[in-house]
Amino acid sequence: MEVVVPVVIVLLTIAAMEWVAWASHKYIMHGWGWGWHRDHHEPHDKPLEKNDLYGLFGAAMSISMFIWGSEWVLGDAAWVPATWIAIGILCYGIIYTLVHDGLVHQRYFKWVPKRGYAKRLVQAHKLHHATIGKEGGVSFGFLWARDPAVLKNELKHQRDAGTAKIRPSDI
Repeated sequence: MEVVVPVVIVLLTIAAMEWVAWASHKYIMHGWGWGWHRDHHEPHDKPLEKNDLYGLFGAAMSISMFIWGSEWVLGDAAWVPATWIAIGILCYGIIYTLVHDGLVHQRYFKWVPKRGYAKRLVQAHKLHHATIGKEGGVSFGFLWARDPAVLKNELKHQRDAGTAKIRPSDI
């Protein structure tokens, strides 16, 4: 039973981080933070992007929670569950790096999935990149991918309504 609560906290934190990532991607990165995110949507041959700076915020959240949960640092003022939250945030960051940067954008390895969830994830994110500029768009999450057919339909509606510029070859 001692293991169950920490594992549940870690898993719930990973799930919560997907919501945090979705909201920050939609409202910050495609809003007032577009200046850092823009180069992620534009072709380039640089190994790093300004967009990579957003990872520092996730790292700061995780480090802060490790400190808050550390009895070694804070003594009796420590809140031990914060350590498990920190591990969940760290795990989400590792998953994000492997899936988004590695699988979807192939920054670390080359593998194109032919079926299953991994293929759906890649398709959903490619549809996210179908918009030109920060307006409109679909699939702002990183690990939860909706049906690509539904996403294509949404993009067509955005294009027809004039709320987004869509690359014609992408829908």
